[in-house]
Amino acid sequence: MAVEIERKFIAAPAVLAHCRSGTPMIQGYIYTDDANTIRVRQAGQHMLVTWKSPRRGASRDEIEFAIPPADGAMLLARVPADRRLEKTRFRVDHAGAAWEVDVFGGALAGLILAEIELEREDQPVILPPWVQREVTNDARYRNSRLAGGAMPERTAA
Repeated sequence: MAVEIERKFIAAPAVLAHCRSGTPMIQGYIYTDDANTIRVRQAGQHMLVTWKSPRRGASRDEIEFAIPPADGAMLLARVPADRRLEKTRFRVDHAGAAWEVDVFGGALAGLILAEIELEREDQPVILPPWVQREVTNDARYRNSRLAGGAMPERTAA
């Protein structure tokens, strides 16, 4: 089973100057509780189903697999609107590391989150100037909680 080690940050709008071509995404949360998150994601023309375990620090177990587009579209259509979100994901390189920058749409418009995947939790990270504050352990910024437009408090840019 794969282990995802990731840190998440609120990003300032200044990051948009580095965002070139992005991938539009729609995520629907089929099931979420304190121990499991199961989602379906449309990423461009691809459909993925993902299971994630609870976070342990910056780490959690993850299983992700592609499904046929028609099956993914059917699953996504059955997820209630209050358990979905829309965003565009951009890849932004900084100091030799690839960042995933998510620019949210709909009720979450204005929210920009940046994530970096690591090989180990204690791996040093050089923060870009457009990073505002870390929210890795702030449950309000989990995508499953953001679904449906549950906007956390806004931070000054």
